[in-house]
Amino acid sequence: MGRPPLPLGTWGRIRRYRVSERSWRAVTKYRDYDGVTRPVERHGETGAKAERALLEALRDRARASGAGEITAETRVRDVASLWLEEFKKQNKAAATVDAYEDALRLHVLPSVGALRVRELTVGVADRFLISVRDKTGPSAAKHSKTVLSSVMALATRHGAIDHNPLRDVTPIAVERKDARSLELHEVRKLRAGLLQDEKAVERDVPTLVDFMLGTGMRIGEVLAVTWDALDLEAGTVEIRATVVRKKGVGLILQPKPKSESGWRKIHLPAWLVLLLKARGRVENEWNVVFPSQLGKLRDRSNTNADLREALQALGFDWVTSHNFRKTAATLLDEAGLTVREIADQLGHKRVSMTLDTYFGRKQASPKVAELLKVIAEEEAS
Repeated sequence: MGRPPLPLGTWGRIRRYRVSERSWRAVTKYRDYDGVTRPVERHGETGAKAERALLEALRDRARASGAGEITAETRVRDVASLWLEEFKKQNKAAATVDAYEDALRLHVLPSVGALRVRELTVGVADRFLISVRDKTGPSAAKHSKTVLSSVMALATRHGAIDHNPLRDVTPIAVERKDARSLELHEVRKLRAGLLQDEKAVERDVPTLVDFMLGTGMRIGEVLAVTWDALDLEAGTVEIRATVVRKKGVGLILQPKPKSESGWRKIHLPAWLVLLLKARGRVENEWNVVFPSQLGKLRDRSNTNADLREALQALGFDWVTSHNFRKTAATLLDEAGLTVREIADQLGHKRVSMTLDTYFGRKQASPKVAELLKVIAEEEAS
């Protein structure tokens, strides 16, 4: 039985030969990516120098002839570069691409980027993730694990390693705190208090809060609502986009919400329709309903800061924009809507976010608008 061939892009044992008093030759056999094994040699003043020159030539040859090819000797940073290039072609959200690039730049590449694929063992990956967790926190470690796992999955698909070592690392526990919903009396107290706050009114905080309470929409989706997405006669709003900050560009309307199921049309409660009809339209480049005070897109971070300032003054320092979303869902649940109807309203990709898996529905129940009318009932009476 013959000797098995060298793997593509690798070489055999290096041999040194003395040519003269001040000249050495290092030679080996290299298997090119066309499957042919060829002799390669380099010279140097000493045997060690000849061998170093040969190794450098072999690595350059492997890099040039195997562009796009991944072997056990490929650096993790090179695999990461190939993976990121492909990832960007998958039409992912700009915020997701930015977050993954940050994880690579800040954590993965500085720590393990110089390693060869074969050197990134389970133990090495485990130590890396523990270090990120201890220095930056479990969320950063979990994000780094996701990115590095995707990078090593690419190496696995290329046959560089037998299996992805990130599958066997120690699980990273991230403590998740469930958002608390407001009681109905708290909702009414909060809404009344915001209307008495001149700075909050100037920043359009009361109407923003009303819109989130009356729809259960994410804050980024609310800030991206345009006037042509509203049909105040039919009492509906179409969620078509979300506001994101793109590196090198600034704030943009990303032409799809957080998930595919986020692209939906929902019904507005009658009190919110009246509020929007009475609202003066502020002309702006984007035609958004909630522009900044300068007529630009509103930044989510800045808007959340405005919310915090107004809510803390009212004693609701524990409330965030997500609490309004949770409150709308809780009110609908208590009113008897099915989990599927609530999932459609909230735009969950998986109904397991509310109860169980369900996907692909675009229209929410008209009963939603009727049930959310309770928010303003006391004012009307």
